[in-house]
Amino acid sequence: MPKMKTHRGSAKRFKKTGSGKLKRSKAYTSHLFANKSTKAKRKLRKAGLVSTGDFKRIRHMLDNIK
Repeated sequence: MPKMKTHRGSAKRFKKTGSGKLKRSKAYTSHLFANKSTKAKRKLRKAGLVSTGDFKRIRHMLDNIK
């Protein structure tokens, strides 16, 4: 049986926190900033956490990440 490989696309998008949760970046941050309020743009800068519904699926893709 070959080694399990980490899903490289996921590895670039998610990081594990110290408590084992998964950190992700927010969507809607690449363009069209003139239409967004300053408050919305500021909130998009901060990292978010992966929702509980998606956590199990994403964790399986990142099995080998420390």
